[in-house]
Amino acid sequence: MELGINTSIDHVTDFTEIAAYGVMTTPALVVDGKVVSYGKVLKKEEVKAVIQKV
Repeated sequence: MELGINTSIDHVTDFTEIAAYGVMTTPALVVDGKVVSYGKVLKKEEVKAVIQKV
């Protein structure tokens, strides 16, 4: 818990569920139902920054 927040992380592999977010290029990161990144592998610090921003 580096950010001090309680959260859950899901690894989604079902294409139908992924496409429901409008994502056609993976990997993608969705936070609170919003696509915040797609098409590239984020570094740990980048993920932390995105989560803190949202």
